[in-house]
Parts: sequence; C-alpha cells; structure tokens
Amino acid sequence: MNGRRALAVGTVVSALTLAACGGKAQDANEPSGTYDVSVVRSTFPAKQHLSEAERMVIAVKNTGRKTVPNLAVTVDSFAAKSEQPDLADASRAVWIVDTSPAGGDSAYVNTWALGRLRPGQVRRFVWRVTAVKPGTHTIKWRVAAGLNGKALARTEGDRTPQGQFTVDVSDTPSQSRVDPATGQIIRSN
Repeated sequence: MNGRRALAVGTVVSALTLAACGGKAQDANEPSGTYDVSVVRSTFPAKQHLSEAERMVIAVKNTGRKTVPNLAVTVDSFAAKSEQPDLADASRAVWIVDTSPAGGDSAYVNTWALGRLRPGQVRRFVWRVTAVKPGTHTIKWRVAAGLNGKALARTEGDRTPQGQFTVDVSDTPSQSRVDPATGQIIRSN
C-alpha cells in the first residue's frame, strides 16, 4: 500500500472512530451550576434478616428556582471488598438489588438517574434489596444534579445532599409461611 493510500485509510478510520464516540466530551450537554434540593425522606430498616427483601427509599425535592438537569443518587456499599487474596474480583455482595428505581439505570456503577426535576417537584428513588451477608453494615449515599460532575446538587448551607444507613443484618433468615387461605407470605421475626 502506498503512503497516500495508507494516510487516506488512516484518516477515514480516525474520522469513523470519532463519529462513533460522538466526537465530543461526555459532559458537553450537562449545564454547569448548583441546584438547590432537600432530601425529604430517606428510609431503610435498621434491623434486617438474611434473605429478606427490604425497601430503601430516598426522596428528593427541588427547592430552588432552576430545573435540576438529571437528578441522580449514588449508593455505595451494596457490596463490600473481600480481603481474600487472589480473587479476580474482590467485590462481594452485601445486598442483592432485586429492583432498582424504575427508569433510573445509568452507565455509572451504583448510580441511578431519574431525569429532570422542576422547581417544587419531588422524585422518589426506591430500591428493593435482599441482604446476603450478616453483620453490621453502613450504606452511604449522595445526591447529584447530573451524572458528569458539572451540575451540583446542594442543600441549605451549601452542602452536598448525602446520608447513610447503619444496618444490622441478622445471621438467621426470617421465618415465613404461606397463609393457605390467601396465599400471602406471612413473616415472623
């Protein structure tokens, strides 16, 4: 292949590669700025049992005058790092996420986004998770106004909206039975 032809092929491949990647920064469409929010509800049972599904809820209200571009919540600690040597992946589940916030999946690890939030609106993030590791665990979470770090969520006092849950997971599964009359599962702890 002659030099001109190789250069032409290389140019075409480079152009196609840029086009496939969008040719611009991932955060190019995210506005910069701060957005006022408040966490109006954050709940997760402090006492849980192995193999028992529970709901974690974080509700956020836009308390500002601007529309939040893409309300997101990042949850750390659904998994923990194993200290066992020679593992291909040291991450081990503490809770299995059975269902995540509807329509909130993102390409980011442990981050869910529910889109634009107009002033005065409240959006609820709801996870249904099942504990698979006994012990006392802490789940940390934080709220963002976008996925790429340019749009920042802030509470009164110019703080990042965040929190944590400390949960004691019993090493015994909850007792349950099926009510023959209704078919409902009845749990007793």
